[in-house]
Amino acid sequence: MELTNLHALSAIEAARLIRQGTISSEQYVGACLARVRETDARIEAWAFLDPDHALAQARAADQYRLSGQPIGPLHGIPVGIKDIIDTADMPTENGSPLHAGRTPSRDAAVVTLLRCAGAVIMGKTVTTEFACGAAGKTRNPHDAAYSPGGSSSGSAAAVAAGMVPLALGSQTGGSTVRPASYCGVYGLKPTRGLIPRHGMSRVAQTLDTVGLFARTLDDVALLLETCVAYDEGEFESSPRAQTAYGTIAADDPPIPPMLGFVKTPHWNRLTDDAKDAFAELVERLGDRVEEVELSSAVEQAWEWHAIIMESEVAVNLSREWDKGRARLSERLRGRIERGRTHPAARYLEALAQIPRLNDGFTELFEQKYDALLTPAATGVAPSGLESTGDPVFCSLWTLCGVPALSVPLMSGANGLPLGAQLVASRHNDGRLLRTARWLVDTLRRA
Repeated sequence: MELTNLHALSAIEAARLIRQGTISSEQYVGACLARVRETDARIEAWAFLDPDHALAQARAADQYRLSGQPIGPLHGIPVGIKDIIDTADMPTENGSPLHAGRTPSRDAAVVTLLRCAGAVIMGKTVTTEFACGAAGKTRNPHDAAYSPGGSSSGSAAAVAAGMVPLALGSQTGGSTVRPASYCGVYGLKPTRGLIPRHGMSRVAQTLDTVGLFARTLDDVALLLETCVAYDEGEFESSPRAQTAYGTIAADDPPIPPMLGFVKTPHWNRLTDDAKDAFAELVERLGDRVEEVELSSAVEQAWEWHAIIMESEVAVNLSREWDKGRARLSERLRGRIERGRTHPAARYLEALAQIPRLNDGFTELFEQKYDALLTPAATGVAPSGLESTGDPVFCSLWTLCGVPALSVPLMSGANGLPLGAQLVASRHNDGRLLRTARWLVDTLRRA
């Protein structure tokens, strides 16, 4: 096989070739490392990367395959890990000088699942400060003058640039869906509780969700299948039958899906070119989409999200606040200060709204819609690195814990990527991926 541009292979393609012995993991990981050397001086997606360690894992994977033992679905495939997710063999510094040099004693639960599937843990990708503070050093791979988004900035950029086919991120506001939109890749925020969070730095335990990045829908489904597991310590985790997300995503829908187009109360914050792009998208979908007006009860959801997030950030970072607040960014200090002032009654009231909101959305989905179509971000990536963008079009779905997927469908007036967000009801992640495939195929044929 021609060994040029191996880095551009999808995870599924590379895993098949490694399994067949057509290529080795060492060759594939080496190609990805060559891509890092070629591009990362401009992008700076990595917080920690030891090429020798990555290659050693790849060689070990190759030796294991030759032993004749059964291998996992990600055998020999490199995966980037957001630097708030613990890894026992490399630092996890949470994007903060307060945690410089921190090396955990054990892997996060999701990293253990990846290793069991045969993955090569490539390195740690850049995160914003504690995944909710000041922006990191990463730049947008499409134009280094623009932000890649955040907080999962390094993961989105590394996948978009072809440095790895897969990466883990997280989402507490819009930290997976938004950077995926800015970088032009798929970004899935699964149903909250589906992927275990043990060993991931807690920003806001009510909201935090492990996020997934890939360049193809098949790869998203493969990564999701690998990472789903029950964790009895998680309040929203429950034992579930194993789901073949790849098979579901590849199937044709029994009937053409119906989409509900949701502008949300914040449509006026969308840029003009993004409004034009969505108008064109809705027109192309014809009778398979119709606009949906959300009830007035939803209007306070963004306030509820902020109260929950700020209150829990203040508690989870209390040690850092007490011992090193001067080294926290102004943005993060402000969040903690606000969180320390929210009355318990307001916090508990906000928590109580989550099941009520989900009841309303479940009814909406059961009545008519396979998925809701809505912006992933207010527009293309902002210029400069000071801002990672506005999560306003993600916060509602993060609050509810429903699956949300950024689909790279459009571009802005300046040519930068612009994603569309699809949202489904809880635990319908497979159906969401199937609907996304239908959407992509429909637009390709149109």
